[in-house]
Amino acid sequence: MDGPWDVVVVGAGPAGSAAALAARRARPEASVLLLDRAEFPRDKSCGDGIAPHAMDVLARLGVGDVVDDYQQVTRLSLAAPSGRTVTRPLSRPDRVVPRAVFDARLVVAAERAGVVHRQHRVRSLVTRPGRVVVDGEIAARTLVAADGAHSVVRRALGLARNPDHALAVAIRAYAPAHDAVQRIHLVAAHWPSYAWTFPIGDGRANVGYGAFRADFPGQRKDFLGALEDALGPTGLDPDTVLGHPLPVSSHRPPAAVGRILLVGDAASLINPVSGEGIYYALASGELAGRAAAGDPRTAARRYPADLHSLLGRHLRHTGTLARLVRTRAVAEAGVAATARRQGAFDDLCELTLGGGHITPRLAVGTAGHLLVGRRSGPRDPVLFGSGPVSTHE
Repeated sequence: MDGPWDVVVVGAGPAGSAAALAARRARPEASVLLLDRAEFPRDKSCGDGIAPHAMDVLARLGVGDVVDDYQQVTRLSLAAPSGRTVTRPLSRPDRVVPRAVFDARLVVAAERAGVVHRQHRVRSLVTRPGRVVVDGEIAARTLVAADGAHSVVRRALGLARNPDHALAVAIRAYAPAHDAVQRIHLVAAHWPSYAWTFPIGDGRANVGYGAFRADFPGQRKDFLGALEDALGPTGLDPDTVLGHPLPVSSHRPPAAVGRILLVGDAASLINPVSGEGIYYALASGELAGRAAAGDPRTAARRYPADLHSLLGRHLRHTGTLARLVRTRAVAEAGVAATARRQGAFDDLCELTLGGGHITPRLAVGTAGHLLVGRRSGPRDPVLFGSGPVSTHE
């Protein structure tokens, strides 16, 4: 029997590497094993956006400089289904880093911090008194499940996958970049859905399209068609097209079961409005790693409590927003509110890309434009204008 290790982390993506790093920072003498079936570097379907909140977590983990060589993105363009477009500066810049680069760098950082990394495909686990045994050969005092949307650990625990109404699907590819502005296009077809263009800074952009499985049960060719309908011809490289399910946070399993802690996509920690998951992955990984490095008898109480303290209110608000924007007019009114006030734009970014909440100025601004639209009828240009309107401040 190999072990028992103090902490075994299954999955070496951002959530898993963050958990491993946090465990070692919390208790430098802790034995930490990081397992993943893939050989790194490896590609992963994702928008590649690293929001400032994610950078904050990286800094706390001692790896804040891991993506410093990638350019900052300082402006975001948001287009409503009607075509109304708002372009504003981001209150805090973000970066776009291909997952093939980002994930591999985090694994290397974990190794340098004393984490043992192995390529290993996990197939089974058994809970025994005082430990969790992986594949009959690796023993852990505490196990962190960071093995993604298709989590083997979650399945072994008997926890159901997300239903289609809480499961988004997205494709992404790389294409030539035309400028340095990050763009999100809300799309009327298969509503709610959106397309994106995120410039990397090396002449390429990450482009993609996402929708809920219940609203768009399409295949790869259908998603590519929807992407082109939304963005026009992108010149994407067909060899870089990848698809992936996104289990969103409106349907979450328990954060901990016995000595097993679930993080990132395995815990359905994906924003149900924006599809953002990197910040949640890093933040939940940090909290789980810290708890796992402590007393294994209390980790399953500490981690869910810490996660609730950090994200509980935020997740309630994102769930509320996800329900509201199923009415397309609400999304139109929200974009109109961000066109009127930089503060409302900042609040929407905080809510969809970080850990923010529905603020009074965002709610009042959206409600005001929604009421104007209802009084004036569907042709009102403030709410349903067909032309792009860019706001520069």
